[in-house]
Amino acid sequence: MRQLAATGELHNRLRMVAASFLVKDLLIDWRRCERWFRRLLADGDLAQNAGNWQWVAGTGPDAAPYFRVFNPVAQSRRHDLDGAHLRRWVPELARLGADIVHAPWEASPARLAGAGLRLGVDYPTPIIDHDHARQRTLAAYRSALGKAHDGHPPPSPA
Repeated sequence: MRQLAATGELHNRLRMVAASFLVKDLLIDWRRCERWFRRLLADGDLAQNAGNWQWVAGTGPDAAPYFRVFNPVAQSRRHDLDGAHLRRWVPELARLGADIVHAPWEASPARLAGAGLRLGVDYPTPIIDHDHARQRTLAAYRSALGKAHDGHPPPSPA
């Protein structure tokens, strides 16, 4: 989000991860998020942006991926292996090793102190538990669909 605010640019993968987190983990209405992103994006296009947000939210004409809930930490670890991008835009994490930079709240207090980092002071503690949020979201979508899947849960994302 710092990169988006500073440059008006954000890689598509980061847009999808942010959108999934906002809409599915935090249950923020996609329309509110779409307006915010469109306001900040240098390449913001009303139709394209709205369509992308509907896709992520699972509410558009191609709503099949409603069950896709990106894990932001897993995505960060997979697509920013050494944490270079993360360190560039979140410099307070710069002194953490690649093994913990994606989830500093998992580091020991000694490790955090060694990096000069205090959770809740220099860097926020997590605002939501992703696993719990994912289950809550999938339950909400199942309920909204009226168990349209013959009582079977949606397929697990790959």
